[in-house]
Amino acid sequence: MKSDNKILVVDDEPSITDGLRLLLGAEGYKVEIASSFGAARATLERHTPDLVITDLQLPDDRQGGLSLLRLVKERAPDTEVIVITGHATVSEAVEATKSGAFYFVEKPFEPDQILLLVEKAMERQRLVSESESLRKHFQKQEFSNIIGGSKAMQMIYETISSVAKSDANILIIGESGTGKELIANAIHFNSLRAANELVKVNCSALPKELIEAELFGYVKGAFTGAIQNRSGLVAQAKGGSLMLDEVGEMPIELQPKLLRVLEERRFRPVGSTETFEADFRLICATNREPREAIKEGLMREDLFYRISTITINVPPLRERAEDLQLLTDFFFQKFKEKYNRPLQGFTQSAYHRVFAHRWPGNVRELQNAIERAVLLAKSSRIEPEDLPFGQQSLEDSPQAFYIPPDMTLEEIERVVIEQTLKRTQGNKQAAAQMLGIYRPRLYSKIRKYRIQVPRESRKREKKADENSDHHS
Repeated sequence: MKSDNKILVVDDEPSITDGLRLLLGAEGYKVEIASSFGAARATLERHTPDLVITDLQLPDDRQGGLSLLRLVKERAPDTEVIVITGHATVSEAVEATKSGAFYFVEKPFEPDQILLLVEKAMERQRLVSESESLRKHFQKQEFSNIIGGSKAMQMIYETISSVAKSDANILIIGESGTGKELIANAIHFNSLRAANELVKVNCSALPKELIEAELFGYVKGAFTGAIQNRSGLVAQAKGGSLMLDEVGEMPIELQPKLLRVLEERRFRPVGSTETFEADFRLICATNREPREAIKEGLMREDLFYRISTITINVPPLRERAEDLQLLTDFFFQKFKEKYNRPLQGFTQSAYHRVFAHRWPGNVRELQNAIERAVLLAKSSRIEPEDLPFGQQSLEDSPQAFYIPPDMTLEEIERVVIEQTLKRTQGNKQAAAQMLGIYRPRLYSKIRKYRIQVPRESRKREKKADENSDHHS
């Protein structure tokens, strides 16, 4: 609710403060004004606003805007700051950006420009706040490393919380690097089995002839080299959880045996005539689409239904662009502290490069890229050249735009929006994030230029909205 958002406007020109108070107040924001650095500091001592809009030069301190910016970031790092000025210099803009300003605006400015910036700043502040709140809430329950404020991630949080206490079999589906193992950890450590072990096995990493013995154990003499009895991972998981990672790679001939264990809750070691109780909660993960695996004869349909009582679909990073900055900032802070690097953040152009990349390796690739950038950064802020993405330049990247010559500004705008929508496969939220505009404004542009969005993407967005409504 906008009525819950508090904005502090700091400027010594009454026309600016009064104008912004009327403009933002009409949008439902709570607005306070201050005419000096001292007055603004006094306001900050009483409470912390969600957003500060400040002039660069204030009557009691020529550097009052920058001083106020640094004070805000010191006391409340999540509070966004928009700096405005009628006397901008490049060095001042750079300094404001380095100090953490959300945006730097020159006077005179258009009301629509300020409203859009405020919307974007509030949206970013909301996402950061929600993500931080969720991480704090679940800190002791292994949610802390799952980062995201998008609708898709909030639905995953809700699903984990709803099913963790049950013993229902869970199938987690997602591309490599999306964080399936983190979700499995969260499910186990929030379950009634948390006191016991979470045993993990990568089905694709074990030789076909050894996976049965690894899972169920074996007795002495069962095969060449079996010189003594050995318990398997199923026995090790007794009272706890068993995670079968990349379950789609399990040999088809072993799948009936796993199915029998799940149905009878008993198992037999290789070479043994004795059966034992199977007491574990099954969590499976796969980067394959199960229906396709079934069609290709790589997965039994009856096993799929047995392991997928609850299915969690983890979207790739490219489909939840609203989480990209949260994850980027999270990994930056993590590795900055780990390696004790005195870095201040990212340049705007570096952020642009992050958002232009498709991230085929998903969160894992992003984490590795940020770690590398933190280690190798040569200046106080991470620059685009610190993010080579396999030494590929932006010009060579499939994300680079081709703009035909002799086009009007409106024609260029339409081309850029169309190409961005193609890259996001019609995902308007992701496209809006890449373009740096608020989603309703993107909708307006789509209508204005009569841009056709793929039918499947419309279905997907409609389904996401319905799911969101269902869960709210």
